[in-house]
Amino acid sequence: MRTRRALLYMPGDNWKMISKSITLGVDSICMDMEDGAAINKKVEARETIAKALRELDFGTSEKLARINSVGSGWEKEDIESVLPFHPDGIVIPKLEDVSQIQWASEIIEAAELKNGWAINSVRILVGVETAKGILNLTEIAGHPRLDAIIFGGEDFAASIGATRTKDAVELLYARQAVITVCAAFDIQPIDIVTINYKDEEALRIEAEFGARLGFSGKQIIHPNQVAVTQEAFTPSAEAVAYAKRIVETFEASQQEGKGAYSLDGKMVDMPLLRNAQKVLARAKVI
Repeated sequence: MRTRRALLYMPGDNWKMISKSITLGVDSICMDMEDGAAINKKVEARETIAKALRELDFGTSEKLARINSVGSGWEKEDIESVLPFHPDGIVIPKLEDVSQIQWASEIIEAAELKNGWAINSVRILVGVETAKGILNLTEIAGHPRLDAIIFGGEDFAASIGATRTKDAVELLYARQAVITVCAAFDIQPIDIVTINYKDEEALRIEAEFGARLGFSGKQIIHPNQVAVTQEAFTPSAEAVAYAKRIVETFEASQQEGKGAYSLDGKMVDMPLLRNAQKVLARAKVI
């Protein structure tokens, strides 16, 4: 599974922005046919994304294409226009039901078989952005082609009639629900967008809080947000060193026949070991 600390949205009809995005060293680049493309630019977005997939070298950045929501009337032409050029993944927004993933998965599998690609080489990421989507998380997360759930905070707040605040307390239940289900199904939870892309401090606070909650990465909408976001979701050298000490001392404690033990004045037991192992695994992947 890829590392997705920062998932950057680029308007699908903007060749200049997409071309610039591949120079940023961002984890994932999502070329957008949905909110990032005006109604009269949908066709141009499809053509531009197909051209980018065909001609640009994305390097180590994951190349994703976001289609319009299932039921919008645009989604079938969206996916069929970009799929022949083998994106790493298709992003489905405003997802509420697992049948919507299955619809896309069948189209993708047919393309994989037709082109001789490995089955499941094109993954699916979904945006869960409504109350119904949150209620159906368990069913959604069980689909075998699913790699990540992207939580859409602005749309979710609108769907429940909440007023968005800077500390996002009105989103906490839904954010934790996404994290919990993703952990249970071993898929990645991607956190909300910081809308004010000029406020670097607000971005840092929000990203660090999201990382502490358990998100693996965050959506971003501007190149200036890349570095801050990636840093927030990268284990620090101190965190990695402490995790190594926990693993090493836990193994020594077990060999001595001990259970829980004290390290730097803190009690260490199995849950802390598991958390330390996750920190080391994440650091290794990054």
